[in-house]
Amino acid sequence: MYTNYIQFDYLYCMYYAMVTAINLVASCYLLFRRGNAFNPEITPPLHLRRWAAAFLGSLTCSHIWYMPMMYATNEEDARTSLLVGSLLDFITVFPLAIVLILTMLQNRKRHTWIVPLTTLPLIVLTVWCLVSHDDSIILYAFGYIVLFGVFMLIYITVAIRDYGRWLRDNYADLEHKELGRSFAVMATIFAMLGFYVFGVKSMTYEYIIQTCGVIITIFVVWRVETLSDLSISQSQDDIEEEMVAEESVNGGGLPDITYDNIGLLLQQHCIDTKLYLQHDLSLSQLAKTIGTNRSYLSLYFSHKGMTYNAYINDLRINHFIDLFRKAVSSRHLVTAQQLAHKSGYKSYSTFSLAFKQRMGVAVTIWMHDNGK
Repeated sequence: MYTNYIQFDYLYCMYYAMVTAINLVASCYLLFRRGNAFNPEITPPLHLRRWAAAFLGSLTCSHIWYMPMMYATNEEDARTSLLVGSLLDFITVFPLAIVLILTMLQNRKRHTWIVPLTTLPLIVLTVWCLVSHDDSIILYAFGYIVLFGVFMLIYITVAIRDYGRWLRDNYADLEHKELGRSFAVMATIFAMLGFYVFGVKSMTYEYIIQTCGVIITIFVVWRVETLSDLSISQSQDDIEEEMVAEESVNGGGLPDITYDNIGLLLQQHCIDTKLYLQHDLSLSQLAKTIGTNRSYLSLYFSHKGMTYNAYINDLRINHFIDLFRKAVSSRHLVTAQQLAHKSGYKSYSTFSLAFKQRMGVAVTIWMHDNGK
């Protein structure tokens, strides 16, 4: 005799309804609220908010279309409800989760059509199983889910690594752009999807799934609201300059005299004026200030074997060292946090990491050894 263990767990039913409401509220918040309740200083990308709202909305709908299974009175109805719910998840939740992760990577527009294309076989297998009543097809569906997961994991990992290189090539400060958080979002979503598909069905499983849903909802809202909009606007002149620069790249780089000129411009307009102390100075802003374009300046740093982020960090750390030595010679008591802030860093943790990478030792140890 068929027994629906969910139907008689009233505590779970209330928890299920609460999680549904949380997903709905979070989706509406991202969709309709224009301000940032977490950090008013940050303006997240509008299209990212919309994709995140769509993903959380799909989680809300997922709770709704699984409700018939909670009230199924026989095995056939439960099987049909489960397959229909899975089918709808494969059409909405799975693709939107992948697209959301890719949208967080702002270095370029990505071909998101690959996501629905790769989920299509999964949809076909589920429909086939639903129509034919042949449960052996489920094994093929599970096998394809494994292949799909491995492919997407590799694809997104490569995309995140490209995004990290792009950040270092275009931005001096990586606060609210951090690469590690993108990996964390990806890992969290993939872990939940994997447990959702391959977890052993029981009441413990059901409670874990709902709890993971709450964690993902909070995590997604937090990540979206703490991610700065990094889109680079380009005028028609900028586009024309990019085309000229691309021709130089195809020709093997820029003439040596151009590299020398850019070096002089950087000395005059960035180093001498201490422009590098400006927080969140981007490659595009620096290029405009010294009178060149973003591609030429990017080629210059590539020619020098460094990233833009490393260039700015070197100047700031040298500035920090100068300030520290002046403070020591004048016998002024200073802290690393104070000097880091005066050296252009808003985040001390960012400075501390950059200093250790550059000097090979923690800043506190270096200050102790050089402050005698």
